[in-house]
Amino acid sequence: MDQPNETLELSIVMPCLNEAETLATCINKAMGYLERSGVAGEVVIADNGSTDGSQQIARDLGARVVDVEAKGYGNALMGGIKASRGTYVIMGDADDSYDFSSLDAFVEKLREGADVVMGNRFKGGIEPGAMPPLHKYLGNPVLSFIGKLFFKAPVGDFHCGLRGFRRDSIMRIGLHTSGMEFASEVVVKSCLSGLKMTEVPTTLKKDGRSRPPHLRSWRDGWRHLRFLLVYSPRWLFLYPGLAALAVGLVATMALLVGPIKIGSVGFDVATMLYTAGFAVLGYQAVLFSVMVKLFAAREGLLPMSQRYRQLVERFTIERGLILGLLIFVVGIVAAILQVTRWGGTGFGALDTAQNIRTAIPAVLGLILGFQTIMFSMFCGVLSIPTAANTLSDDAVKAETKTDALVG
Repeated sequence: MDQPNETLELSIVMPCLNEAETLATCINKAMGYLERSGVAGEVVIADNGSTDGSQQIARDLGARVVDVEAKGYGNALMGGIKASRGTYVIMGDADDSYDFSSLDAFVEKLREGADVVMGNRFKGGIEPGAMPPLHKYLGNPVLSFIGKLFFKAPVGDFHCGLRGFRRDSIMRIGLHTSGMEFASEVVVKSCLSGLKMTEVPTTLKKDGRSRPPHLRSWRDGWRHLRFLLVYSPRWLFLYPGLAALAVGLVATMALLVGPIKIGSVGFDVATMLYTAGFAVLGYQAVLFSVMVKLFAAREGLLPMSQRYRQLVERFTIERGLILGLLIFVVGIVAAILQVTRWGGTGFGALDTAQNIRTAIPAVLGLILGFQTIMFSMFCGVLSIPTAANTLSDDAVKAETKTDALVG
């Protein structure tokens, strides 16, 4: 069901995979909230293949069960969100760790115009034993910090499982992940799409299940981190690449003049070879950041800002080819001069250190020039317009609002 029924204001969606122990408690709390608050709403259980009778428990208590065949936390939630009928959706785990009887703050913020309302467990309180120390003091703080740094997300608890949003806004931003990284994707794509986001304090208590949770700390933590990096080519490729390129070029040019001694440590042509290689790696990373951004925008994975689009349009294939040829020619000229100088000695023995000192910049020019030419041609392929991959004007306008946020 793609369009919500406007007579319902709120859908409370819970993903479910064998949650018979706690599901009834969560549904009763959610139903109690709807009755107490007078909010016209429903409880939707997105069942991901339970074999413990969870589906019947939900139906007996008046919840609507949506069967989601595709496995995974993200798949279950998207199945429930798509099937929901409310203007707003509040999602939360069915393990009784979140209080579905106290959703007033979420609904209030949504009514005030927020597109996404995140819960913050660190502000609302974490019951002893509710969150493993590894998650509380390392995983969540580190991932939340990275999320705020990369995407300027105005939230302090990136992975709180209790969150609310406008259904139409979330359906518009194109969520794709199937697993636990879905929690990160909601926040990241909301930021990149310019959705209005806020947070409210919420509490976390120890879940009521006797079995271990589905979450696997290191595996799922890595999946969240990987997602944040992949969706931020600026931090993954561009910034490290620029730093490596700058350090490599400066050091190579400095050593081109002659050996450098700092204290008792001397640097000569061997170091120069490594710094040139460092410059090449940095340049590759910078070019890769642009290619990733272009490809992601083409496939609808990342929006492209108006400023970035104008920059790409100014850097045409022809200009890239000319720049690459110029750099390549500089390398060839340096190589020719070196051969000419060698010929002046009758092609005899040369000073090895000085010979290498001249050869390294020549080779560097050849490599960087060739990389620039290939990069320009590849960008030309990515820039070929197709009906399926043309970005909409609305996406461009939304990204313009959050230009500084895009990685």
